[in-house]
Amino acid sequence: MSGIAVFPFNPWQENTYLIYDANGIAAVIDPGCYSREEQQELRSFMEAQSLQPLHLLNTHCHIDHVLGNAFVADTWQLDLAMHQGEIPVLKAVDTYADSMGIQYQRSPDATLLLNEGDVLEVGSIRLEVLFTPGHSPASICFYNRAEGYVIGGDVLFLDSIGRTDLPGGDMDTLLDSIRNKIFPLPDDTIVYPGHGPSTTVGREKKHNPFLNGRYQP
Repeated sequence: MSGIAVFPFNPWQENTYLIYDANGIAAVIDPGCYSREEQQELRSFMEAQSLQPLHLLNTHCHIDHVLGNAFVADTWQLDLAMHQGEIPVLKAVDTYADSMGIQYQRSPDATLLLNEGDVLEVGSIRLEVLFTPGHSPASICFYNRAEGYVIGGDVLFLDSIGRTDLPGGDMDTLLDSIRNKIFPLPDDTIVYPGHGPSTTVGREKKHNPFLNGRYQP
């Protein structure tokens, strides 16, 4: 059984996820740790749990999801893995950070490019890559089939969906991604989103106002 820790970081309260197996092998997903206090919180948790991070993963590369990329990569000597289609988004963070007055330590470039159907092993944990564009040009989700959860980035939220008014966003594409990649998962699959509380696939099929009545199994 894997462990999952969530840390709401930075001014956007972005959910940084840390998943780890029984032997302490871990992956950091979307590190948003911005301040020194947030960085220390993540480091202290890892040290207290004796975790050995193996992967640094981005579901997508909007600024709130990558503010801690450099810290995590440098601290634990990790390479970055993400979808190739997010490279322009990551490069644009420099400009966004400057315009917002945010002190941004530039993320390393990705050395592992992920695609639909790839499987990442985090010790005994297997994460399947789902390609789910729409919120950003090449968002991906990480699905743990054995334990019934998906780390979804900003694709699907409790009673909501990701915004589509940023560069590369598209409402129809996002809805298609949810209908074709997320909703076919078992109803009891837990969705861990990039902001806010978790939900389940079944709940969102029934109650999500953006999708209710649109899903055709």
